[in-house]
Amino acid sequence: MNSMNDKPLRVIISGGGTAGHIYPAVSVADALRAELGDDGVRILFVGAEGKMEMERVPQAGYEIVGLPVAGLQRRHLISGANLALPFKVMRSLRQARRIVKEFRPDVAAGFGGYASAPVLWAAQRMGIPTVIQEQNSYAGLTNRLLSKRAKTICTAYDGMERFFPASKIVRTGNPLRGRFAGLAAPSAAVLREACDHFGFAAEAGKKTLLVVGGSLGTRTLNQCMLRWLDALEGRDDVQVIWQNGKYYEPQIAEAIAARPGGLPANVWRGAFVERMDLAYALADVVVARAGACTVSELELVGRPVIFVPSPNVAEDHQTRNAQALAAKEAALVVRDDEAAERVVPLALELLADDGRRARMVANISAMGRPDAARDVAKQVIETAKRYGER
Repeated sequence: MNSMNDKPLRVIISGGGTAGHIYPAVSVADALRAELGDDGVRILFVGAEGKMEMERVPQAGYEIVGLPVAGLQRRHLISGANLALPFKVMRSLRQARRIVKEFRPDVAAGFGGYASAPVLWAAQRMGIPTVIQEQNSYAGLTNRLLSKRAKTICTAYDGMERFFPASKIVRTGNPLRGRFAGLAAPSAAVLREACDHFGFAAEAGKKTLLVVGGSLGTRTLNQCMLRWLDALEGRDDVQVIWQNGKYYEPQIAEAIAARPGGLPANVWRGAFVERMDLAYALADVVVARAGACTVSELELVGRPVIFVPSPNVAEDHQTRNAQALAAKEAALVVRDDEAAERVVPLALELLADDGRRARMVANISAMGRPDAARDVAKQVIETAKRYGER
């Protein structure tokens, strides 16, 4: 496209609130740079003030501006935060229009999260072609509304014609960070690096359980781990990587400090796993929520997983994500209210069953889309070319 126009492609990317929205957006930005060159594209991220993207996106090398938008607090519907929400939305819409007007994008792409709606809404009404990326098997309300004026809709699952015009849908899969490539069969060097990173001895025959509740953390999975630490302690056949999340870090640290003996030697615990690629490399079984980003990562790296879908998400989309894999015998699913009793015993049972794990690996690996970031980037470029003024 640059041969037709020497000016760099100008792209607004919006998405954030959690790692599941941020990292797919960053991976597509990286793919745009790889496709067009650093001088061939100008990218501006738009996020939500005070949210994770305001830190993570600059760390990835991109400019970002924040909007004062926030999401609905579903657990506390009658609250000051929810009462203030309409005013924040109106301010965000005004600021989004100003950002679009000043940046003059050729195309805008939305990846979900608080800021995505006002930015894409403003872009659509200013004649800017838009691309939306739906990560879940059950489309969220925001994307369903934005789809009416979107030019291209990138999806991760089949059957999304239930929600979107079929003529706009392109199945790309969910974009992921490049560091997950090659982890389906990690080398001995990668496994040694992973053991060193988490402070484990590289011992043959020892299985690794990865428990990860998302970047912010998950009360249910943390309670599971606290309940079953005694059963895990001292086992010479199992080691555990436990991400308890930023939100729960103070109370988990306090609980571990109060525990006789502290944290078992065969358990690594942290608020956030910075090197998730190394965690996946070691993992023989994963226990996780069923957010779209996590599901896609597990499809790519090919790891047996026990999903505990969050009951506190819009349209119960995590349960639908998990069931899509369970229907193909690619994952196990445990209800949130049954997790405390069932998850750890089921995980230990699965760690001991090599045959079942092998079947799950084959089934989940068949669902992976390793080129999703590149494919979404190409759709962004094509949308700008087809519908824009370039």
